[in-house]
Amino acid sequence: MNMPLNVTPKPAALASPVVELRQYTLNPGQRDTLIDIFDGGLIEGQEDAGMTIIGQFRDLDRPDMFVWMRGFDSMNARKNALADFYGGPVWAAHRDAANATMIDSDDVLLLKPAWPGAGFDLAGAQRPSLATDEKPFQNKPLTGIVVIEIHHLQRGTEADFAHRFEAEIGPLMTAQGARLLAAFVTEHAENSFPRLPVRADENVFISITGFASAEAHARHKATLVASPAWQAFWQAAQLGLTKPMETLRLSPTSQSLVGR
Repeated sequence: MNMPLNVTPKPAALASPVVELRQYTLNPGQRDTLIDIFDGGLIEGQEDAGMTIIGQFRDLDRPDMFVWMRGFDSMNARKNALADFYGGPVWAAHRDAANATMIDSDDVLLLKPAWPGAGFDLAGAQRPSLATDEKPFQNKPLTGIVVIEIHHLQRGTEADFAHRFEAEIGPLMTAQGARLLAAFVTEHAENSFPRLPVRADENVFISITGFASAEAHARHKATLVASPAWQAFWQAAQLGLTKPMETLRLSPTSQSLVGR
């Protein structure tokens, strides 16, 4: 299992000050096909180009959604890594098959850690090796889940929201058994690789938590909803939200670093 978020981690242990959260809408029945292509053929090529493939997931509530995250050392590093990968032989070899599974791949949020130390700690995280005759999606499913909550904020309120979340809600969540893996806000820098669009007009705060199972998440959520401190925080926070919170309940693929 990956380690929970540490408020004061060693900087060398943190992954990726720039992160993309990507949600792909797929043709019906094509998710396992894409996972096979992605986990079996696209991870190594992207990481060789300078990216970190943080995690990839099946959405438990939307059967035709594939969600994944990748990270970069900077916006300029992102530009160079994406140019190398999408102009290189690995993507050329798999592009047509991967694109054939997709309806839309433009739902992308560009993010940065919400406070110092809020990025992913991937120290010691390793992917299992794949047998040469084994398809990734045929591996035994992981029982743990990752929950991403996306809060849409008024522009200019994200720093205050992140500060209050770190001080009040993060400790409350972890006290109730959640593993707070990371927290992010929108990176408003200009898209350094415009060939791949991002949702530039969004202003979000995102929390990413890990649970042993979907049932553990449900119990955790019920406990928090009954907490007076939780209720007080969200009653005050409603004034700064521009739309309802989105909750993604995600099952990691066998090759995901996050959620193991």
